[in-house]
Amino acid sequence: MRVSFPTALVAFATGTSAAGTLGFALGVKRVDGSCKATGDYEGDFDAIQSNSGSTVVRVFDASECDVVAQILPAAQSKGFGVVLGVWPDTDGQYNAGKAAIVNTAVNFKDQIVAVTVGSEGLYRGTYTPDFLVGRLNDLRAAAPDFKYGTGDTWNRFADGTADPILQVSDIALVNAFSYWQGASIGAAPGVFQDSIGQAFNHINSVKPGIPLWVGETGWPSRGTTYQNAVPTVKNAEIYYRQAVCGSLGSGTNVFVFEAFDEPWKPQSVGEDGSSADETSWGVMTADRQLKYNLMC
Repeated sequence: MRVSFPTALVAFATGTSAAGTLGFALGVKRVDGSCKATGDYEGDFDAIQSNSGSTVVRVFDASECDVVAQILPAAQSKGFGVVLGVWPDTDGQYNAGKAAIVNTAVNFKDQIVAVTVGSEGLYRGTYTPDFLVGRLNDLRAAAPDFKYGTGDTWNRFADGTADPILQVSDIALVNAFSYWQGASIGAAPGVFQDSIGQAFNHINSVKPGIPLWVGETGWPSRGTTYQNAVPTVKNAEIYYRQAVCGSLGSGTNVFVFEAFDEPWKPQSVGEDGSSADETSWGVMTADRQLKYNLMC
């Protein structure tokens, strides 16, 4: 997500005083770019749980790397919950993801926390809210036993763009990256809190009580500076401690992007046209070594 952040601060609404739940986004490929198998996911889960206490992960495309068939047996054996994603952009992507849900995920219902349809498509302008509502309704009709929702940027929830989607959703995942908002590490936790607060407050006014998650947030440990955001291990640790752990302590559920580095990824480009390294967003290295303490 690459947007400018506002200056006005708002309350960080969580709707609960209990500790939030910590989860991690998880890639589906090995260091060399080949697809992970069930044993790889079992190793991932062991590292995530032992280092952070978390037992929840999310993946973004149920059709990529046969992930549903590979990750869900591992989740079952390790006691993990999984948020599965379906990519709705084209008929081919959507139908492949739908088939994975209908044909395989239904056999592991206890492991499925939710199914998200779309990831930042409203932010990118890939599809309209009405288009996504149609995809959500279609998938729910095909596999009615799951909770459904979408993940998108905080501003698309805060400005009402996602309101029609909320009406047919059981869960909402709100993404906010102070790094992509160009914030210095000193300002980053407050920028994050402000962004999520605006989105959560608006969502609660539209659909009170819907379960809310921070769908993605994090800070890279290396790469090039993005405006005022400097990627270092120390800054990533500060962000994790203040933004992630602070949110959990306030009762907010948070998915961190991401569990492990993904060195196979190509370079990304920020909104200002600068090159950005997306290979080093993991809280652990690609070989599952800690970069810093993950216990909140």
